Amino acid sequence: MTDYTNLLNKKNRMDGLVLLDMLPRESVKVAFFDPQYRGVLDKMAYGNGGKRRGQKRFALPQMTEEKISLFIQKIESALLPNGYLFLWVDKFHLAEGVKEWFSCVPNLSIVDMITWDKLRIGMGYRTRRRSEYLIIVQKHPKKAKSTWVIHNIPDVWAEKLEMKSHTHSKPVELQTQLILATTLENDLVLDPASGGYSVLEACKRTNRNFIGCDLIYGEQNE
Repeated sequence: MTDYTNLLNKKNRMDGLVLLDMLPRESVKVAFFDPQYRGVLDKMAYGNGGKRRGQKRFALPQMTEEKISLFIQKIESALLPNGYLFLWVDKFHLAEGVKEWFSCVPNLSIVDMITWDKLRIGMGYRTRRRSEYLIIVQKHPKKAKSTWVIHNIPDVWAEKLEMKSHTHSKPVELQTQLILATTLENDLVLDPASGGYSVLEACKRTNRNFIGCDLIYGEQNE
């Protein structure tokens, strides 16, 4: 297995599946995964035109359902027992279900969910999108009290992004609190589709080790 330690705590530009293959089995305490798909754009028939934000989303490399499932399988392998996967989804995947993504990983169970109120109205022909959803998944054996030490995180989290470093930027403070709730200092936190590297920022704040990458953003690794 390839040594990954030179990739720690950096903005690595590489394929997330390649990175996952470098990680030893059961080496990661927590993983965040924000899969790149066209859920909202396809459902609303937005195509690749319209506002600049939609054009930027369309330009990003898209993941198929099969590829998302493969990412989750490899994340499951890297997770320690009782470790958590925090999975970002939009309202369409939430409504239609994501169980197919987990069909090959019976050792992962959905245990909770957080709604992120972005405090900013987005797209919509009927209601306007103001929220995203974070599905909380745990690797077996499922345990709650001994694996989650902060108990004042609400299931609706309001956090506005003042500056967006990426079209899919995520709330740093929420991710910081989740890391504090589920890990100890120097534990390894994974994000194989890092985008704007908000998880890296959360790891810096909490003295956790970050391992992650993005296809487009970050420093090239030969």
